Amino acid sequence: MRRFVASRSEEDAMTSDRTAWPAVDHTSWAATCDTLHMHAQVLGKLCVELAPPEPQLGHAALRLTARGWETRPLRAPNGSGAFSVVLDLHVHEAQVHHSDGRTAAVPLTPHRSVGTVTTELLAAVASLAGPVTIDTTPQEVAWSTPLDRDDDHATYDTAPVEAYFAAATQAALVLAEFRAPFRGRSTPVNAWWGSFDLAVSLFTGLPADPPSNDFIMRNAMDAQEIAVGWWPGDAKYGKAAFYAYAHPAPDGFDQLRLAPPEARWSDLGEYLLDWDDVRKADDPHAYALSFLDSVFEHACHACEWDPKLVGSMDGDPGPIR
Repeated sequence: MRRFVASRSEEDAMTSDRTAWPAVDHTSWAATCDTLHMHAQVLGKLCVELAPPEPQLGHAALRLTARGWETRPLRAPNGSGAFSVVLDLHVHEAQVHHSDGRTAAVPLTPHRSVGTVTTELLAAVASLAGPVTIDTTPQEVAWSTPLDRDDDHATYDTAPVEAYFAAATQAALVLAEFRAPFRGRSTPVNAWWGSFDLAVSLFTGLPADPPSNDFIMRNAMDAQEIAVGWWPGDAKYGKAAFYAYAHPAPDGFDQLRLAPPEARWSDLGEYLLDWDDVRKADDPHAYALSFLDSVFEHACHACEWDPKLVGSMDGDPGPIR
């Protein structure tokens, strides 16, 4: 497996990686994070309505691009072609792009509520591609106010959004490199708007019993998988971190000895490597990659995966011959 590089001092890390690998502390931008999260849910719900259904709810996932969170091209309801929507985190706009070249933009600025942005964004979609009716109930959060009536979430500070986006971009590059050689079925780097994280899933091709029968679980977790990802922290765990788990996990899965040494099993029911530990490394990218490689290697052994799938991550056979 690929090797990681030893950590350096926190002072050196903060000096050289302040921009490329910035600090992400959920407690310092929680209100803005919640607002951005709800904006992303609007995009995700457009995908739910318009994208062809895929296994493990893959059609509902967004992508992290060089501009921000973005839908795939979606069928225009009025039959005029395709459109996509992006939360552009550079210019701080929700933008609608039609395949015929037309565009519309809704500003994401301080004191503009989720309800206002949602209403204007759906109107912009309707003007370019035709009207779409979405389920405006927010998902996987502690509140239930419909997105188009949510006036509570209106905090949007651009500086922490840009720091988050820089960190998420680095995390997405790590996840993309991790999955690249795998020869089984895998997902791209999905941006999940319910849990507000980035994730990659690798599959054996065999079914599995979902952990519960609710809609998300019975559809998203009905196959054997190893999942790895990154999220910016939340109310339960205030630190950004890479995470990893296997489904189904055998007894003793929480006792795996992983690299790097900071990796640990969490009460959240998954392995974690804190973002702050990654940022201290001489090579943060390689350091984070070592965690994902280590989880995959040990999880495949513990879960008794096909050795041919395991070997592909070491380049046997390589992705290109």
